[in-house]
Amino acid sequence: MSELSGLAVIRRTRIEDARGFLSRVYSADTTVLGKPIVQINHTLTRRVGTVRGMHFQWPPHCEAKLVTCLRGEVFDVAVDLRRNSPSFLRWHAERLSGGNLRSLLIPEGFAHGFQTLTHNCELLYLHTAAYAPSAEGAVSALDPSLAIEWPLEISEMSDRDRHHPMLTAEFKGIEL
Repeated sequence: MSELSGLAVIRRTRIEDARGFLSRVYSADTTVLGKPIVQINHTLTRRVGTVRGMHFQWPPHCEAKLVTCLRGEVFDVAVDLRRNSPSFLRWHAERLSGGNLRSLLIPEGFAHGFQTLTHNCELLYLHTAAYAPSAEGAVSALDPSLAIEWPLEISEMSDRDRHHPMLTAEFKGIEL
């Protein structure tokens, strides 16, 4: 577990022999925080230093997700946006890589993003809700009130991510 309620680092096991290895990421009975997996996404980010995020979905389409790095290494960040949470607006980061067998379990009501620490990073996301464009939300990965300590200089960010809103006093969080 992390210091943010519900956010957890999952350590997978690897069964290995001379042929290679097996590490289970998903099985039919896999749930994320008690909810079934309904969508799986696979991403590739080519350039080291790239930041993607910080994305979430508004109710009633909030999603929990399990994030796994299959290749490369990323600095994976989750920000607690849950209204009345004791860790409201705090963030937690983990280094996920193709070799360290860690995944980040992110509850509903968190924003998520990452920075690539190597070239050609591939991530696998298991979601408890399908993407709903009308429920899409985001906060700026560069918001000084969050003060996320990105480990590298940011080399690339999409225009969309670069223009996500900064938090204001009017932002009261996500009510689940």
